[in-house]
Amino acid sequence: MVRGHVGNSAARFALQRLGLEAWALPTVLLSHHPGHGRPEGRTTPAQELTLLVESLAQRGWAGAVQGLITGYLGSAEQAGALSGIVARVKALNPGALYLCDPVFGDDGGAYAKPGVAEAIARDLLPLADIAAPNRFELSSLTSQRIDGPADAVRAARLLGLREVVVTSVPDGERIANVCVTASDAWCCSVRREDHVPHGTGDLLSALYLALRVSGLPAAEALAGSVARVQAIVGASLGRDELMLIAAQDQLVSAPGVMSATRLS
Repeated sequence: MVRGHVGNSAARFALQRLGLEAWALPTVLLSHHPGHGRPEGRTTPAQELTLLVESLAQRGWAGAVQGLITGYLGSAEQAGALSGIVARVKALNPGALYLCDPVFGDDGGAYAKPGVAEAIARDLLPLADIAAPNRFELSSLTSQRIDGPADAVRAARLLGLREVVVTSVPDGERIANVCVTASDAWCCSVRREDHVPHGTGDLLSALYLALRVSGLPAAEALAGSVARVQAIVGASLGRDELMLIAAQDQLVSAPGVMSATRLS
């Protein structure tokens, strides 16, 4: 994204602000978020993604990767290329954590290109250590209705993954973020806000993975990432983009206390 803070433009800055080296592999190059009107740009060819990472691997750098995130895909073909990249990195560093953010829709409906959701489910989710769908995406992937945190827990476990973070879950007058493992589940609910800029899901996924890579348990990573996102949201209300630069100190140490409530 040339202008704004969604996708890699949100994730990379947040990771760097937390002191992590971050390599951005662009699945699309757009002038701005489509929510502002039709953008100019292009989808990166799947083969080009593979070649970019192969060049890094040939120089001995890929083995240093500790975490990977995949998010929005510009084409279904990219899922196959990215699955190969994840497998390559994990072969070099089996301890690397892979977070799959299956970006293909929200409560307004699906917006990814045809075949993308199916390709993510087929090629990427089975490789994930952590999945981070929103309510719409989890409901679509599991064919389950999700009306609250308990529904999100049940649906998340149907994915058969070791760790799932579900965002945008209704919780009365609030919005819940739910972290689910095979044996435990935690919830962080926040105040529902209107007209929040795009990019909060991308930001939360990056922050959550960063905190997990740093060694924090899942419940603490959930609380820490939600607190930081809420601080950025609070600084961004009424704006057309997340105020990541102006509010960047909140990424390092968000004010206030956020705790995760155990669900099971």
